Amino acid sequence: MGRQPETPELHPPRTLRPTGMAFLRSLRLAAFLACILAVCQPATAQLASRTGPVVTTPHVRAELVAQAPQGVAPGAPVWVGLQITHQPEWHTYWKNAGDSGLPTELSWSLPPGLSAGEIAWPVPRKIPIGTLANYGYEGTVLLPVPVTVAPDFKPTPALAGGADTVDIRLKASWLVCRKECIPEDGEFLLKLPVQGSTALHQTAFDATQAAQPVALAQAGSVAVEGQALKIRLEGLPASAQGKTLEFFPEVGEVVHTAAVLGKDWTQAWDGDAWTATVPLADQRSASPAVLPLVVALAEADRQPGQPIAWRAEAPVSGVWPAVAPRVQVSPGLQAALEANAAPAPLQPAGSFAMALLGALLGGLLLNLMPCVFPVLAIKVLGFTRRTEDNRGHRMAALAYTAGVLLSFLALGGAMLGLRAAGAELGWGFQLQSPAVVAALAGLFTVIGLNLAGLFEFRMLAPSSVCSAHVRHPLANDFLSGVLAVVIASPCSAPFMGASMGFAIGLPAAQALLTFAMLGLGLALPYLAAGFVPAVARLLPRPGPWMNVLRRLLAFPMFATVAWLVWVLGQQSGIDGAGALLGLLVCLAAIVWALTLRGRTRLVLASLLVAVTAVLAAAIGGNVVRGAPPAVAAASGDRWQPWSPERVSALAAEGRPVFVDFTAAWCVTCQYNKRSTLADADVLAEFDARKVAMLRADWTRRDPEITAALTALGRSGVPAYVLMAPGRKPQVLTEILSKDELRAALATL
Repeated sequence: MGRQPETPELHPPRTLRPTGMAFLRSLRLAAFLACILAVCQPATAQLASRTGPVVTTPHVRAELVAQAPQGVAPGAPVWVGLQITHQPEWHTYWKNAGDSGLPTELSWSLPPGLSAGEIAWPVPRKIPIGTLANYGYEGTVLLPVPVTVAPDFKPTPALAGGADTVDIRLKASWLVCRKECIPEDGEFLLKLPVQGSTALHQTAFDATQAAQPVALAQAGSVAVEGQALKIRLEGLPASAQGKTLEFFPEVGEVVHTAAVLGKDWTQAWDGDAWTATVPLADQRSASPAVLPLVVALAEADRQPGQPIAWRAEAPVSGVWPAVAPRVQVSPGLQAALEANAAPAPLQPAGSFAMALLGALLGGLLLNLMPCVFPVLAIKVLGFTRRTEDNRGHRMAALAYTAGVLLSFLALGGAMLGLRAAGAELGWGFQLQSPAVVAALAGLFTVIGLNLAGLFEFRMLAPSSVCSAHVRHPLANDFLSGVLAVVIASPCSAPFMGASMGFAIGLPAAQALLTFAMLGLGLALPYLAAGFVPAVARLLPRPGPWMNVLRRLLAFPMFATVAWLVWVLGQQSGIDGAGALLGLLVCLAAIVWALTLRGRTRLVLASLLVAVTAVLAAAIGGNVVRGAPPAVAAASGDRWQPWSPERVSALAAEGRPVFVDFTAAWCVTCQYNKRSTLADADVLAEFDARKVAMLRADWTRRDPEITAALTALGRSGVPAYVLMAPGRKPQVLTEILSKDELRAALATL
């Protein structure tokens, strides 16, 4: 090397490494769209040798190299490193990979007395990938690591009479990408002599030393101003002043990585101080108090023997905007991120105002969803009882609206809070819990029995409660609004999906306002009817027909119970569904017993409660127990289970892919599945165009599907997307029509 390795410059600067980078990395929301078009086929490196210093794969040649001019002796400088030579157009990643990717990981096994430091990362280059950008290396790069030799180090004598050596073992993993991404790994062994020089790779270590950023004497400063960072660095040498510098933050997901100089961000010189205004990431997930950053000369301005980059750890002032929810995905999904460039997540017309309008229209259309019909029917029945009470109508409408709005705010707040805590949840998340499904089945069983005339609530409730109900009838209207939200939550209407997907990435206040607007849309028809007397006058006059209608409405309730039992069967298996049915029969028997009079009521009800308790202890666990994963479909089946790996394999074959994001508890999903997606002519068009059909089942909680939906700009199901290599993915509407689907297929 031009400078001896014991010089201070070779000691790597302190770096910030993302937690758990070997397995999971937080991604921008747009990363899933890149994965959707992936032609990635995850593979492990084909190791040329498990006992030597070199590993060769179809994409890279990786070699463990070392530099020890004085041998491995106490106090002597020793450097080891992984040298990666990439095939043309392939690259690996820096410590901050950028919008996607993973940095190379090194795990050392050294003899007692030796300890390895951190990677002294050379300056990377910015690699644009469509609308994304990454930081990484092409060509040949050496990732050097300093090794400290303890003062009392004593090597183990050679067994075969040769020179004493030290075994340096390394397990390394890296993600190598072109249009597709391949996770690879290798095991390396290098024997270093205890005495004598090891400097066969002097040139490589010299080049790496020259590519190291030099620490600035002054820390510089970073100020948060709105959605941008104002950066100021002082103390840069005269060779850098006046030049255009490249900017590399060491903390990921803070700035807009793909920002273009002169268009999205600017830089200037203020005397000898370098200043820049850099936009924050759209889906920022970190708010560091200190921002480590590197600035480097453009390649055309670099001079041999002169520093090319400088590093500072700048304190951050100002108030960071609210952090967007983190989207974590599995390594299998991460491995396919760069298969094809894809657009950013879809947003409703790109503005908050349009998101609010979409939420209002979506809530309005929710009233047409079959899952909301039972509650609306009950409210219509209530209207007919008070046709001349205009004030009562208005108060009832306001109470119902209050119940809807508060329930939507509570549900939205719970979802946003859990997502901020790291849970991967979306719209309708509560019905992913078997316990919630079972509780709703019990509730609707009781409501159905009430409508059928088996009992009146006043027969079961204490007289004080009944009196309160008479004095405060608005409480019933309020609770009806709550019930409407509970039933509507698994549904998704047109305009609603994009707005909810947009809302989860907004600050809490704006997101909750979006949820409130959705609730207003749901309550709007009843609210309008309450304030327009003409609507009430159109309803038939009260009469005997009301009792017939009331009993008729019991059957939609029982149908809802049947649907919920079926949903539970998808989550907990046939044993869970059977156990729930048995417990619902016991619940109905208890309700019937409570309608009796005298001592018979107390004795029979107590006996049935005891039997139910014993039965719940014996079989209740089956209700909440998760069923084993579904067996993959046979190769001849039309629909195949969705997975990122399956999407990658199909894209590698050049086949278009249609993905149905669905759930058993989503009524809209089931309607589309049995109508448009079961139409013989539509299926024939799928076959004619050789479109692979994948189904992502979100009935049970699946963080990977949640991340995929979030990246598509959706927060719930149904969601339908048609993809083809080299084309922009088409996200279709929630109420899927044959004409819309055929038009989308016609573009292939």
